[in-house]
Amino acid sequence: MLDTQVIKNTQGMPMGVFIPIESWNTIIYQYPDIETLNSDIPEWEKDIINARLEMVQNQPQRLKPIEKLFEIL
Repeated sequence: MLDTQVIKNTQGMPMGVFIPIESWNTIIYQYPDIETLNSDIPEWEKDIINARLEMVQNQPQRLKPIEKLFEIL
């Protein structure tokens, strides 16, 4: 369990979160890529995602449940 504190402004609105360094180090150890999660997705990945979303929108009948794939495998 994380020992965090929510930082609030003078109106009581949440403005941030304080995470003790010990907890942060545990998070980094368990999720080593966490500091790069906010980095932008490369354009080529966006293009692939957009093409797949368009295919799903135009041909929803092509979607199959993952269980069917497991049966085949």
